[in-house]
Amino acid sequence: MTAIIDQNKIPRRALYTGETIPAVGLGTFGSDKYGPEQVAEAVYGGIKAGYRLIDCAAVYQNEDRIGEVLKRVMQEGIVERKDLFVTSKVWNDMHGEGKVLESCRKSLQDLQLSCIDLYFVHWPFPNYHAPGCDGDSRNPDSRPFSVEEFMSTWRQCEQLVDEGKVRYIGMSNMTVPKLEAVLPLCRIQPAALEMELHPGFQQPELFDYAVAHGIQPIGYCPIGSPSRPERDRTAEDIADTQMPEIVEIAERHNIHPALVCLKWAAQRGQIPIPFSVKEPQYVSNLVCVTEDPLTEEEMESIRRADKNCRLIKGQVFLWAGAKGWEDLWDMEGTITC
Repeated sequence: MTAIIDQNKIPRRALYTGETIPAVGLGTFGSDKYGPEQVAEAVYGGIKAGYRLIDCAAVYQNEDRIGEVLKRVMQEGIVERKDLFVTSKVWNDMHGEGKVLESCRKSLQDLQLSCIDLYFVHWPFPNYHAPGCDGDSRNPDSRPFSVEEFMSTWRQCEQLVDEGKVRYIGMSNMTVPKLEAVLPLCRIQPAALEMELHPGFQQPELFDYAVAHGIQPIGYCPIGSPSRPERDRTAEDIADTQMPEIVEIAERHNIHPALVCLKWAAQRGQIPIPFSVKEPQYVSNLVCVTEDPLTEEEMESIRRADKNCRLIKGQVFLWAGAKGWEDLWDMEGTITC
């Protein structure tokens, strides 16, 4: 079958090795609204449409269904394994000695792959909360970031590379102070940094720091995550698709504001990983980065529109004695203990 979207038209980003990967991927976090079957069907349709980067995670509880889809698309000749770039992540409760290796084995089994292309440390601490818990939930065993604990987890990720279980490793939900503390200790550097990125929350300092160190930013919540769980919503949140600058540009291009967010992301240099189970949406999300680019003036308008509005605050990971979700993000420029 011929993909709907010509692969040659999809922009690509270079990792530190020089290998290039698609400049837009397909997210698979169904939030609390979509079940594994719906997500898997979207992955099947997405790959048929032209997606080649699929962003997965153990905690999404759907990797076994996605694995069936990956097997199916290869059996049907829609795509070869070498043309797919599949990511996964180790969850917070699997940071202990030997646990990262166990978690990766389970993801490999569920995804029906012999190797994962990029394996992330999902959050930089072992603060567990149950999937679907409410925003007021706290685990009494949660604790602040520890360089020693993180590096123990990272060493296991490096071992996975050594063993050929994964090709690249990455970090997620980090801050500049945390990166400064751990990067000098890494034997294998992170290929990518997954982080919240959208027009209302552009994280320019962290973005520039990653790029300067040869780390590819991958942006989650690229359109402001309108389907994110209720526990991640606050009254102060700003909807990206309703920002006047975004709406104005969308009207000028005669497209949905969400597509402006994705064009901005791809042109800025991050890899957005939008999620949708609706075929017209996930197809449009990919097509939009192949045509009708934003102008330099429009890109500058969006840059100036940054609201510094973090949507995924992570409050469920707070430890006893923490003042608030801000402590997770080292707001004062040093690691918060």
